[in-house]
Formats: sequence, structure tokens, C-alpha cells
Amino acid sequence: MSALILRGAPVAEALLASLKSEVTALNPKLVIVQVGDDPASQSYVRQKLKSCEAVGLRTEHRTFKAEVTLPVLMKTIADLNADSDVTGFIVQLPLPAHLQPHVPDVIKAIDPKKDVDGFGAYNLGKMFLSTDFEHLPPATPAGIIEMLRFYEIPVEGKHAVIVGRSNIVGKPIAMMLLNRGATVTVCHSRTQDLKAMTKQADILIAAVGKAGMITKDMVKKGAVVIDVGVSRTKDGLKGDVDFESVKDIASAITPVPGGVGPMTVASLIRNCVTAKKRQMHS
Repeated sequence: MSALILRGAPVAEALLASLKSEVTALNPKLVIVQVGDDPASQSYVRQKLKSCEAVGLRTEHRTFKAEVTLPVLMKTIADLNADSDVTGFIVQLPLPAHLQPHVPDVIKAIDPKKDVDGFGAYNLGKMFLSTDFEHLPPATPAGIIEMLRFYEIPVEGKHAVIVGRSNIVGKPIAMMLLNRGATVTVCHSRTQDLKAMTKQADILIAAVGKAGMITKDMVKKGAVVIDVGVSRTKDGLKGDVDFESVKDIASAITPVPGGVGPMTVASLIRNCVTAKKRQMHS
């Protein structure tokens, strides 16, 4: 039995279609700040702009040369915080090497009400409370949750094993699954006997960025496998999961590309709509 392929496009299309009328009514504006020309970032930004155009969301793409200084970037953030026409904005990561140590400062500088990436401490912290407070969750974890809902994959009572503990995916998806009644194990580069952990997973989420690290012998028969990793290899884009072998044992699996990616962009647009609604009522 071959696995159900969990494609992101139909889920993203359904979500964007449901947001279209609200975008028209609320007229929010998203600003994407990009520093340098990292090829992966270029591709992500293109996808974001294309999806925004599809739902009629106003966007502005601000680009800076890779050499931009921290004070210039911080001033841009302060200006966007102060601009009442800007609903939400994101600073596309990764930043160039000289700005990397300042990423926490950059994220902290973004007004929580406009933090549509959901990376700031305020929005992450609220998620710990319950699903009722997941107002601006990080886009990729929110996209995974939406995908599980769309394909009617139950979460409550299931054992979810997450490989990766980043603040962008691993930690927040662990919290969102806990909020929905899953038992959650988080693994990472220091985990001993990773295979023993991943073999227990009803839902296995790989978010490391290491091509093909999850192999067939690490997956329980019938598991749902969500692959968040994207690595550029000589054979093109590859996920963290060895898709060809794992699809023979999993009950459902996301492809790379075409799985979680489209959901991340759709979730970002949903956050922009939510941010606008919340700003109108604050």
C-alpha cells in the first residue's frame, strides 16, 4: 500500500480562497524586508508575493544590499512599526553573516501586533496558553496544523515525534500539537538513539534541513510523515525524509517540494488578516 501524498497546494488554495473576501473587506498591507540576495530567500519571497497577488493582498517588497548596517535595518523596522498603513511585516531570514548575531534583536524590535511571522517572544509565549491564544503563530507550524486538519488526520491521543528544536518550527509545532491533545517527543542533534524515538511516532515531523536523514528503517508502519526540511542538492530540492523508501511504509507523507511550503505562505497571509482584525479592535 502506497502512502497518501499530502500535497500543500490544495490546502493552501482552500485557505487562500476562504481569506479572499476578508482581504477585500479589510484591505491589509504586508511588507517583506529582504537583505541580500540569498537564492532560497529569493524563491520564498517570490512565492509569497505571488500568493498575496492571488488574494489581492497589498504588498511592498523592500530590498537592501547584503552590506546594510544594523542601524539602517533597525530604523526601517521602527518606521514600519510606526506606519499605520502597514498591517504586518517580516524580515526574511537568514540575514547575511554580519547581521546573524543580531537576529534576536531584529525579531524583538518588531511590534508584536505586526509580527506576522510569529517569531517574537510575545506571540510565541501566548501559544503556550491554549489554542485560543494562537493568534499569530509561526507560519510553518500553523501550516502543518492546517494540513493535518484538511486531510482529516487525527492528532488527539497520538504520539508525535518532532526531529528539530528550532524556534521557527520544532518548538512551536510541539506546543501546537500539545494544545491539541497529542503526546509529544522532541528530538535533536544530541538525542541518543534517534531511531528508537522516531520508530514510536504516529506522526513524525522532520525539521532539520539535512537531506534524506530519515530513512525507512526509522519509521513505524502506518505513520504520518511531515517533511519540513529543504536542502539544495545536486539532484535538486530534497527533504529531510528519504521520500521514495518511506512512502512505502507511511500511511501519509508530504513531498518536497510541494508539501509544507505552500502552507507556510498561506498561513502568513492568514496571520496578516488576523493582525488587521485585531488592530481594528484594539
